Amino acid sequence: MASSKEWFETIAEAQQRAKKQVPKSVYLALLAGSERGVTLKDNVDAFGELGFRPHIADLPPHREQSTTVLGQDISLPVLISPTGVQAINPDGELAVARASAAAGTAMGLSSFASKPVEDVVAANPKTFYQAYWMGGRDVLSTRLDRAKRAGAKGLIVTLDWTFATGRDWGSPALPERLDFRTMMKFAPQAIQRPRWLSRFVRSGALPDLTAPNLAEPGEPGPTFFGAYYEWMQTPSPTWADLAWLRDQWDGPLMIKGIMHPDDARRAVDIGASAISVSNHGGNNLDSTPASIRALPGIAEAVGDQIEIVLDGGIRRGSDVVKAVALGARAVMIGRAYLWGMAANGERGVNNVIELLRAGIDSALLGLGKSSIHELTPDDIVIPANFTRGM
Repeated sequence: MASSKEWFETIAEAQQRAKKQVPKSVYLALLAGSERGVTLKDNVDAFGELGFRPHIADLPPHREQSTTVLGQDISLPVLISPTGVQAINPDGELAVARASAAAGTAMGLSSFASKPVEDVVAANPKTFYQAYWMGGRDVLSTRLDRAKRAGAKGLIVTLDWTFATGRDWGSPALPERLDFRTMMKFAPQAIQRPRWLSRFVRSGALPDLTAPNLAEPGEPGPTFFGAYYEWMQTPSPTWADLAWLRDQWDGPLMIKGIMHPDDARRAVDIGASAISVSNHGGNNLDSTPASIRALPGIAEAVGDQIEIVLDGGIRRGSDVVKAVALGARAVMIGRAYLWGMAANGERGVNNVIELLRAGIDSALLGLGKSSIHELTPDDIVIPANFTRGM
């Protein structure tokens, strides 16, 4: 379908529209990446190095995309990756929840989200709550209990973060809270994006920069940077801590941030239900290879023992097919749906998901596959040294 005012035909176009729609500092926050951006770039470029082995006859008239992840049936092998404080749209995570529910897929909700877990689960019952190791065991237990009561269907524990945030192109100046002085400072940027500003004016609310899911009982949520400071001050978990966490959560649990087969094996040992092969979208230790490069080695190590999800660099449906062929059960998307939301709110998120669905279908047809479950590494042309020793 050709692009129109209400539809973009590629995720690259969603990114272009997002850049024009939101203030510069907001767009730079969506782009993110750390240091030189080597990993950020490689996450996308690596998919372009992989080719297909297509067929031309006896192609299947129907192609099946549905699968299950963490016990949830989903209509396509694409999940919403948890990202923090989605204040680029007044509805934030609620828009994402509604769009993903309509598409028949699940979403991860960040503990740094701008909307309460109770409201998000109500909008999409297939919600997985994401947590960082922060605040110690007692604090973490309280927060996880709240997510359980809200009806979260699974837990995602994100571990791939080294606080390497310096960027050669400069980090955006984002406020801790929106008081009068801050609004005056950022007013020139906002005025240049009247459509973005009008959405908040019509909603009657300012962008929410707090994290309500990290609030102490009866207290308001901390600011994003306040929560970030708590995270930085908490010692990193041990594998014994993660085993304890596995015991505390009585549902499916995913360990996010696996890039090494040894860590994948340890995740199996503690009883994790799934792992996400991820380098935090290039927001972690720069010069780490693309997550898709690590996938084959990890799939070989543990692929028959645990669910594997790939996170990082997904920009089209053919990328999803490549990841599934190399051992992933599904993929998670982050920047793609945020660009969609920045471009056109809830409809933009749905636009992104449906683009991926159509691209998956097209790739399956070209490969002569009637289901994503028929994909194997033999369908992919993998160049020498693609995995970079991962």
